[in-house]
Amino acid sequence: MKMLDHIVRSEEFRDLFLAHTPFLDVRAEVEFAKGGFPTSKNIPILNDDERQLVGTCYKQKGREAAVELGHKLVAGDTKDQRIQAWCDFAKANANTHMYCWRGGMRSNYARQWMHEAGVDVPLIDGGFKALRRLLIDTIDKAAAEVPIIRIGGKTGTRKTALVNAVDFSIDLEGHANHRGSSFGYRVSGVPSQIDFENALGIELLQKRHAFQGRTLIVEDESQSIGPSTIPKDFYDKMRAADVAIVEMPVADRVQCILREYVIEMTQEFLEAHPDNGFELFVDYLTQSLMRVKRRLGLERYQKISALMDAALKKQEEQDDTSDHEGWIVALLADYYDPMCEYQLGKQSDKIIFHGSYDEVLEWAKERSLL
Repeated sequence: MKMLDHIVRSEEFRDLFLAHTPFLDVRAEVEFAKGGFPTSKNIPILNDDERQLVGTCYKQKGREAAVELGHKLVAGDTKDQRIQAWCDFAKANANTHMYCWRGGMRSNYARQWMHEAGVDVPLIDGGFKALRRLLIDTIDKAAAEVPIIRIGGKTGTRKTALVNAVDFSIDLEGHANHRGSSFGYRVSGVPSQIDFENALGIELLQKRHAFQGRTLIVEDESQSIGPSTIPKDFYDKMRAADVAIVEMPVADRVQCILREYVIEMTQEFLEAHPDNGFELFVDYLTQSLMRVKRRLGLERYQKISALMDAALKKQEEQDDTSDHEGWIVALLADYYDPMCEYQLGKQSDKIIFHGSYDEVLEWAKERSLL
């Protein structure tokens, strides 16, 4: 069989993700922006404008005219540059596979041109759509088959760190790139819903392969983590699962929140925006508080806002973050702790263990083996 004839069928898709296979995605930028895979590189055969022109031509004049226009748009130096970029990626990334949306003309033409340039890559049968179907099915299958334990507890009890310390676990906040609260924003932005689901499906596939027959550990989450939404069947399985509660002194929780939401977030903003990073950090913190204003009530909001403003002023002038502890303590007492206690009260029948961070971690590691 010639390499040019190598079409990868659906029964092989699972092995591609297990092997962290690099993918060459030749869809347009606008398609890739809606979702891809962590190991994908987007080098379009038609850019957004070209794709739109070809699509309009197809609707008005039919397939043959659209193909002819595509060849006119991607010709000469433009064609040569794209072929070179594809070949460079394939040479730099062993076992590169190629796809477009459905494994149609775009990927077939791109692969043919690469072949003529002396570089061969396998083609995904059914394209991106078929690969994504496998991942959606993987999530649904996990929801039906995998036992789950949730890790719960009040804000600042390092639940996410605990989950990540267990080998058979899924960090949902990590995939969402969001901490799940009103203050959960991360400077590096959030994935599209498709990217979130694809990353979740890939990790479930890989970890179920590595840790067969075990109990999955996840953090107790709302269905929405920032703009990302946990797929319904998987979330329903989570909500039905038992919970282990991490308990931690308030002073320790305050220090955890100070480190993660003030010190580390300040650094993230400064690194991403050297010219105005602190101003953007101030906006992030004050806008996050504003989002819970209605639930706090005006009087409590104004009290906490004043504490936050004073702490930010001291941080800017003296590079001292210690005064942030004041508004953190108040926000825990007036908002987050009562809300958490209410939520835990509604699922008290699901709580099967509680203890310190180390105790819950040891318990979770043992329980995950079952």
